[in-house]
Amino acid sequence: MRKVKEVLRLKFELGLEIRQIARSCSIPHSSVINYLTRVKEAGLSWPLPEELDDGALERLLFSGRRAVPAGLIPKPDFGSIHQDLRRHRHVTLQLLWEEYKQDHPGGYQYSRFCELYSQWARKLDLALRQDYRAGEKLFVDHAGPTIKWTDPTTGEIRDASVFVAVLGASSYTYAEATERRDLAAWIGSHTRALEFFGGVPGIVVPDNWKTAVKSPCFYEPDLNPTYRDWAEHYQTVIIPARVRKPRDKAKVEAGVLLVERWILAALRKRTFFSLAELNQAIRELLIKLNDRRFRKLKTTRAQLFAQLDRPALKALPAEPFHFTEWCKARVNIDYHVEVKLHYYSVPYHYVHELLDVRFNEKTVEIFRLGRRLVTHVRSFLPGRFTTLAEHRPPRHQALRWTSDQMIEKGALVGPATAELLDRIMKSRPHLELGYRSCLGVLRLGNRYTQERLEAASQRALTLNACSYQSIKSILANGLDRQPVEATEVSAAHQALHANVRGASYYGKGVA
Repeated sequence: MRKVKEVLRLKFELGLEIRQIARSCSIPHSSVINYLTRVKEAGLSWPLPEELDDGALERLLFSGRRAVPAGLIPKPDFGSIHQDLRRHRHVTLQLLWEEYKQDHPGGYQYSRFCELYSQWARKLDLALRQDYRAGEKLFVDHAGPTIKWTDPTTGEIRDASVFVAVLGASSYTYAEATERRDLAAWIGSHTRALEFFGGVPGIVVPDNWKTAVKSPCFYEPDLNPTYRDWAEHYQTVIIPARVRKPRDKAKVEAGVLLVERWILAALRKRTFFSLAELNQAIRELLIKLNDRRFRKLKTTRAQLFAQLDRPALKALPAEPFHFTEWCKARVNIDYHVEVKLHYYSVPYHYVHELLDVRFNEKTVEIFRLGRRLVTHVRSFLPGRFTTLAEHRPPRHQALRWTSDQMIEKGALVGPATAELLDRIMKSRPHLELGYRSCLGVLRLGNRYTQERLEAASQRALTLNACSYQSIKSILANGLDRQPVEATEVSAAHQALHANVRGASYYGKGVA
């Protein structure tokens, strides 16, 4: 098009001949004639209209049909186009351009259409130019500052953390205060945020702190299992932001700043005596925040939420997510795993294996390689056992251990061992606890020989140290090979704790 404009300038401003123009522009004289003919047929005159850019000039001169002059080309409604792109996740500029061309056949071509839209979008606020589709992303984080509240019973002043969630398309914001920042509070805040929005977004974007993401990775982040269960329950996806890339979650970064300025700062002089009272005050200010007008858009977060995000959110499930925790537990020799100081049985052939345990207030589920092995009713009794009969080996199903049977096994080693086991069984509040300790003592005989176990039992009885750990320590330090000095113990010191070894033990190195 620069050549065409130069030809017109030389012809109409300088009045040069055809061949002179051709030599000056280094083009055939037939091309000069062609350009001038096309300009005449298009009804153009020199100088060209200022609004006629190169693209429009090219279409006027070289397209198969004659388009209208550039000043009369219908402008696309870029505001409506921008809203369509944000409201419908599958709408593209290509589709919108085709619809525009159907209504305006003489309108801009696709490349110019996209260029003009990009120029228009660059004039908007940076945060609003992000490619956020309606109902697609929810950004979550914690505010840096905390907010204080007072315990009414003790008068203690406590710090509450502030959870913030922001929807991408509308910037609609949710905030609440929690007593802690642990996993239970994190999951609970997510659940209450979805209830506040009245739906579920397609993607949740958190930061990479340890409660949410166990091992940050751009390609395959290792999520906390409970967080993953929460996402599966609500049929959404967790995609953490990249490490040290705050622009990945710019929405919630801006949302946190607004919450700090318009909510936390506004509450700085008030005193609260419960988290419920504090969250009620936050909710009142949150309504005002969402109803505030944007500086560069004649609308509010609440209005955009009603127009964009709310219709696009997926429906909430019938039941809210029930908080569960995960841990790993190794199966002991008595085919039980320990969860919060209580013992639950698994099939006996998984002894010594490391299994996954998921538990909540009601149930305990035990998994191996993703397959559920058993579900138990949750018990909060420490040191007790929950055992299913079918988990026992066949020889155990017909035989329940008793104190006499355990003592008989000890008698096969020696009388001191039998007496030691008897004391252990009588000192434990539950049969199963004594059974575990006695089994541990008998296994030490396989490691250190039966003779050494008998000698260690004799020493433990003398020192009144009747426990598995005491026998293990005696054998590990070779004390069973040293003679035991008989000492008279006064009546006031006869009731000694099992872990008190006596003066003879501590004085063994004295010359």
